[in-house]
Amino acid sequence: MARRTTTPPLDEDFEERIVDIDVSMEMRTSFLEYAYSVIYQRALPDARDGLKPVQRRILYSMSEMGLRPDRGHVKSSRVVGDVMGKLHPHGDTAIYDALVRMAQPFSMRLPLVDGHGNFGSPDDLPAAMRYTEARLAPAAMLMVQSIDEETVDFKPNYDGQETEPTVLPSAFPNLLVNGAAGIAVGMATNMAPHNLVEVIAAARHLVAHPEATLDELMRFVPGPDLPTGGTVIGLAGIRDAYETGRGTFRMRAKATIEQVTPRRKGIVVTELPFNVGPERVVTKIKELVTSKRISGISDLKDLTDRHKGLRLVIEIKNGYHPEAVLAELYRLTPMEETFGINNVALVDGQPRTLGLRELLRVYVDHRLEVVRRRSSYRRRRREERLHLVDGLIVALLNIDEVIQVIRSSDDTAQARARLMEVFDLSEIQATYILDTPLRRLTRFDRLELERERETLQREIDELTAILSSDDRLRRVVSGELQEIAKTYGTPRRTVLLEAGTPASEAIPLEVADDPCLVLLSSTGLLARTSGVSPLGSGEERSSHDVLVSVVRSTVRGEVGVVTSAGRLVRVSVLDLPALPPSASPPSVSGGHPVSEYVELSPGERVVGLGSLDPQGLGLALGTAQGMVKRVVPDYPVNRDEFEVIGLKPDDSVIGAVELTSEEHDLVFIASDAQLLRYPASAVRPQGRPAGGMAGIRLDGGARAVWFGVVDPGRESRVVTIAGSATALPGTDAGGAKVSDYAEFPPKGRATGGVRAQRFLKGEDLLIMAWAGPVPVKAVSSTGKPVDLPAELGRRDGSGVRLAQGVAAIGGALGTDLAASPTPASAAAVALDTEV
Repeated sequence: MARRTTTPPLDEDFEERIVDIDVSMEMRTSFLEYAYSVIYQRALPDARDGLKPVQRRILYSMSEMGLRPDRGHVKSSRVVGDVMGKLHPHGDTAIYDALVRMAQPFSMRLPLVDGHGNFGSPDDLPAAMRYTEARLAPAAMLMVQSIDEETVDFKPNYDGQETEPTVLPSAFPNLLVNGAAGIAVGMATNMAPHNLVEVIAAARHLVAHPEATLDELMRFVPGPDLPTGGTVIGLAGIRDAYETGRGTFRMRAKATIEQVTPRRKGIVVTELPFNVGPERVVTKIKELVTSKRISGISDLKDLTDRHKGLRLVIEIKNGYHPEAVLAELYRLTPMEETFGINNVALVDGQPRTLGLRELLRVYVDHRLEVVRRRSSYRRRRREERLHLVDGLIVALLNIDEVIQVIRSSDDTAQARARLMEVFDLSEIQATYILDTPLRRLTRFDRLELERERETLQREIDELTAILSSDDRLRRVVSGELQEIAKTYGTPRRTVLLEAGTPASEAIPLEVADDPCLVLLSSTGLLARTSGVSPLGSGEERSSHDVLVSVVRSTVRGEVGVVTSAGRLVRVSVLDLPALPPSASPPSVSGGHPVSEYVELSPGERVVGLGSLDPQGLGLALGTAQGMVKRVVPDYPVNRDEFEVIGLKPDDSVIGAVELTSEEHDLVFIASDAQLLRYPASAVRPQGRPAGGMAGIRLDGGARAVWFGVVDPGRESRVVTIAGSATALPGTDAGGAKVSDYAEFPPKGRATGGVRAQRFLKGEDLLIMAWAGPVPVKAVSSTGKPVDLPAELGRRDGSGVRLAQGVAAIGGALGTDLAASPTPASAAAVALDTEV
């Protein structure tokens, strides 16, 4: 098929001409010309300086404009206009886009442009060029260093009125350090950034050892170092890319598991993969949560700012493993991306796919040529100056004759010719002497010229040595690279890991509904264990806190928190912090205050825990006015809190215990030192609104100070501490007495009980009491252990004065929790924890 081209006549006498052209040949020729233009003039970087033509023209123009780092910023539009008008006639958009990228620290490992204003983010576009300002960054000065010393070739610009460099001197391996990306016709390039110090170390090794192997070079460059940090997974793909120029690796965000709220853990993301912005991640996570493709995320916050940097906080629902959720995020969101390396660059004007060794080889050869040309230029300029200095020294040594020759000459041309003839000077020397002011022809200037001649001669000799010795030339290049690494090098940001399946991927997403124990300490900390019987009775434990209540539950179950006002508040066990499974003894140092789960009124306090098991025996409650109640466990399932006892005015609950056997004793200890015990079977269970029944008969003014449950089949102790009612709280340590629980005979319900301690002078009531299994531990308000007196051997004896006050008393739970109920005030095991 052919195309007919008609050329219109220029005048009436000009005949019409029709040229037949083969369309396939025309398309082939035009396409090849277009493809070559895109490849060579726009899309691919040069392997020597690592710059595309537009980037090279921007840096060169800014250098010519004097926009150095020590000068002020200028409008970006001024730079774009200068580049477009003189060197790059392809539109301002392409120029400004290239300028912006060279100023973005998240795009370039070593930015070449110092931008002022909004230069965008991984998610957002930059402001228009009329709003931003720019100047060269310090690293860019290394790219154009010595460009005026004939180190590179220049060529005419697009209209032949200006010249531009074909390549920049590039004092550091920019292509490897900053990477490149571009799409040409039929080919593309995608090169990852690297660490400047590592790349220079490899380049210096190649300078010193031209036959170095890839394995030797990879000792210095183990992998990419991305501007945004993160983690690289899969070193095999990197090895392939360094060997063949093509390979892939996975980029992964840097994330940690933290306690983001007092009750929940979360995933905190501080680094993202290269070219991935936080908004893109946030949008994807929201889509996954909305479509229910991912579970376990309750909230997502983007706390990124300019001062603290990137910070994405992903709050995890209770009941889900944060590690497993993180593994799902890596799999389903841009928090893990693949980077395909395609090292295509121009070598001698031709696109080639290069490995690491070839890339370094091309740069090293370029740098050797730059230093060689620079040295040759500097030597020539010094030789030219030395030639002038020699002529000027001759004139100074023969100043009178020189003046006489000049004065006796008719014109300048004659003076120049006579000077050349009389003193054997060249035309350049004679002209320089004629142009030199007389004030320069002094004796002092002669000394300066002689020193200058010596300096010039020494520099010429050094430059000649560099040009005549390849080893000397390589040492100069290596030394300059070393200085650049010291000045501009930064630590590695990206962590390199071998490919493999993370351990987190093997973790189930949801927390299993395993049995556990819920613990309440005497200092009001709540926690859960990962086992059902971690509590022992070892005497070797040091007391820093004691447990006041322990109940069985499951991880996804609920427990009830009972307050002194007779309220029961549901608490999800999942909301409680889990103690390490290997904790022995269990520590509630990682527990959370009960006030985070239960809102308490002034004067209200937590007195115990309940399991809410409808198949159990229910709660046993005791009040300060001596009432006792067993609550029928028909708790409402649709209410978060409810009353479990109807209290009389001025009455309060002093103990709440989950009853595990009707054969266990319910125990009251009153302020007048009376102790009453009777079996739980003596109390009939009642509904929640009931106010209970008489538990202990109190004589005038006395109140119950402790209520709990004791297993009569276990060895137990009774601890009572007497003091004065008139003493200020905390000022009287009191007198303590320890008795064998078996010394106290059972009595009937609603009786007065038996005496537990005889008061001494100054003592008129019990300020603290407790009964439970051995061994007995006591701690002070500061968490220090308090030594209790030895067992007295009789139930109605007097106490022994304590050196310091007691804040809590606890005993031991055996390995079988069902056989060892938890007393309500302070029972179980003493813990190694600071509160």
